[in-house]
Amino acid sequence: MQLIATFSATPDFMTEFDADAENRGLAGLTMLQMWHDADDATRILCLFEVNDRTRANDWIAKARALGNLMTTQFLRTA
Repeated sequence: MQLIATFSATPDFMTEFDADAENRGLAGLTMLQMWHDADDATRILCLFEVNDRTRANDWIAKARALGNLMTTQFLRTA
């Protein structure tokens, strides 16, 4: 299972994103790719491999509670 998360590209995004690496790992998320939106420079999209959906949902809920306005979508291979 994969997860696509869309983040706002704030000036401190990469610093904050890197600082959260351990939390993502503990949530069973492995980052596969990161993209800048070609049409909207204020958006960054990340593709993660999900090892445990429950822990991934917990990470999403914590991130949102801390004010991260990311959108997320879980995906399965068709």
